[in-house]
Amino acid sequence: MRFLADMGVSWRVVQYLIQEGHEAIHIREEGLHRLPNGKIFDKAYAEKRIVLTFDLDFGEIISRRAEVTIT
Repeated sequence: MRFLADMGVSWRVVQYLIQEGHEAIHIREEGLHRLPNGKIFDKAYAEKRIVLTFDLDFGEIISRRAEVTIT
């Protein structure tokens, strides 16, 4: 699986996912820690990644995008 970890997620989580064979990156690793959440979501969607976050506003972002399917 492919993951994109937001700022509130520990680097240790990303490291664990990588050790378990997943492709995981942290938003800071990409130099994108100042991106608004909508742009973070767009990046994850374009790269077919799962967003790991504690931010509650991602649910609102998803609900405004009709083309996105949540499974």
